[in-house]
Amino acid sequence: MRHLKEGRKLKRTSSHRKALLRNMIASLLEFEKIETTDAKAKELRKVTDKMITWGKRGDLHARRQVLKIINNKKVVQKLFSDIAPRYRERRGGYTRITKVGRRKGDNAPLSIIELIPQEEEKSKTREAKETKAKPVKRKPDKKQEKSSSP
Repeated sequence: MRHLKEGRKLKRTSSHRKALLRNMIASLLEFEKIETTDAKAKELRKVTDKMITWGKRGDLHARRQVLKIINNKKVVQKLFSDIAPRYRERRGGYTRITKVGRRKGDNAPLSIIELIPQEEEKSKTREAKETKAKPVKRKPDKKQEKSSSP
């Protein structure tokens, strides 16, 4: 039984699974949107969020940790210079998984995993500030009105 075993095996050996996730991380960070199966997308989300968090740190140790996983230096440069600063104020949840349908042939459930755009991040925070800023007007109680009048 697989009690308390974390992660999905994806019907691959550990080395194949590791290589698959490394390549998918590099593709997602390079193109910012990829289509894959639901299970792969859910596993990819975990690792990608960690990579972006390392990118937000921005120091040499973080860069070396990312380079251990992503072998493409151009993608790592893009992560540290473009992607990580975009999410400077965000505390996680850098990716979005949208279910697309089923794949023709083997009927596997497909999803699109993408990095959340910067504009959407700004609009959500702006809406939250506007809802907090509105003062609530209260009606005076009838008892207060009677006691205040002579």
